[in-house]
Order: sequence, then structure tokens, then C-alpha cells
Amino acid sequence: MPTDQHRRSNLLSTSDATSPASRHKRLAVLLDPDHLTVARCQEILALSHKHGVDFFFMGGSLISNPDQTSFVSFIKQHSSIPVILFPSSGLYIDAKADGLLLLSLISGRNPDFLIGQHVAAAPLLKSSGLPLYATGYMLIDSGRQTTASYMSGTTPIPHDKPSIAACTALAGEMLGLQHIYLDGGSGAMYPVSPAMIQAVRQAVDVPVIVGGGVNTAEKAETAWKAGADVLVVGNHIEKSPQFIAEVSEVKHRFNMVLPQTQEA
Repeated sequence: MPTDQHRRSNLLSTSDATSPASRHKRLAVLLDPDHLTVARCQEILALSHKHGVDFFFMGGSLISNPDQTSFVSFIKQHSSIPVILFPSSGLYIDAKADGLLLLSLISGRNPDFLIGQHVAAAPLLKSSGLPLYATGYMLIDSGRQTTASYMSGTTPIPHDKPSIAACTALAGEMLGLQHIYLDGGSGAMYPVSPAMIQAVRQAVDVPVIVGGGVNTAEKAETAWKAGADVLVVGNHIEKSPQFIAEVSEVKHRFNMVLPQTQEA
């Protein structure tokens, strides 16, 4: 069983986890079991290995497919890329994964998603031995209501209010959260604005994860340039797996200008 020190982990390597200016950019592919088949999973795995994807995030806001565990097992059998659970509730815990985003929905005021689900899941999480990535999860308005906002019963932070996002992220960091996740939600009409990413990046020192609405290489470049450390793409890859190659090329361009000695 890992010690508590090892269980509360950071998604980034030790060498680049502390300095925002020197962090290498990371790419996570979000896999939703409700929209995944074995054939599509194999295609995504092959492209992810070829183009240097850093993480798989496994989960979704509404999981009706009972095969999440089998997909985690399948990926672990055929890939060395870490599989990090992105749970919609404490019901989705799989010890075969490489870690779990312990999400606290700090943008909302629903106590169940701030702490309630965590209390119920705490014994299972402890016994699972999974590394836990304590994450302040922030829903950002993306032009339409998403499953995440509907299921959580919370109102997203307005798209044009970067100061609210920055203060929310800062409060999360002060509470000890080790990552901040800005999410427009699956199928977002537009991504988190660069102004909001930049405001959050300037407010906190912890890694910033950004997802939702990134469906072009230009949008990926904009998010990374604004200060995202980890970019999450999912919905568009379900439709066009080859997008992995496009967004990975952008990531590699950013990382080429950083000292190679800091690579994980």
C-alpha cells in the first residue's frame, strides 16, 4: 500500500512540477466508456503511442456502459500510457488504473460534489491504493448546457469572467488542491478563453489542466500559449482520431524550446 505521501501525487514530473515557466506541455486523451468500442479504442491507442500522448483520462459525466473496468484492463494490457480515472462519482473506482483525479467541484455550490461524494468514497479510495490527484474542478460556460453542469446541479463560471475563475482557482490552491482543471465540458460550443486560462495561470502555481471545445490545432496552440499545462481532448477524437496527430505536433513544438534535461 502506498504511503499517504505517495498517494497524494502530482500529474507532472518532479523536475517540472514547480515552475510554470519551465513545465513541459502535456496531452491527455479523454475516453468516455459510453462512446467507446474495442475497435475505436485500438485505433486511438495506436495513434497515441505513435504521437506521444501523455495520459488517458477515463470517465464521463454520465456512464451507462458497465464496461469501464474492462476498457481500463484492455488499455493496461496494450499500452504503457498511464490511465487516470476521471470519475463522475465515487462509484467509478478501478484499482487497475494508474491513478484517479480526486475532483472537488469548486466552481459550484453543491456540497455533494465539493465533499459529499468524497466522504462516501474515502474508504474505497484508501483500500484501492490508487495515487490520488487532488484537483479543483471548475466548469466554465461553453455556450450550451453540458451534461456535467446538469448532473452536478451547478452553474458554470461565465465565459467572460476570468477574474472569478482566477479567484476560485486561488482559493482552491490555498485549500491545498494540487491541480486546477478548467473544463468547458464535452461537446462545448467554444473552448475556455485564453484570457481565463491566463488569469488562472497567473493566480496559481499548481498545474493547470484545460479541456472542452478544443477541436482544432489552432485552439490547442492558443490554450497552451495562454498557460495550460495539460490539455485534454476527447469529444473531437471520438469523431476524428487523427486529430491526435495534429494536436501532438503542436505540443512537440512547444516542448522543443524547453531544456531537454527537464523532460519527464
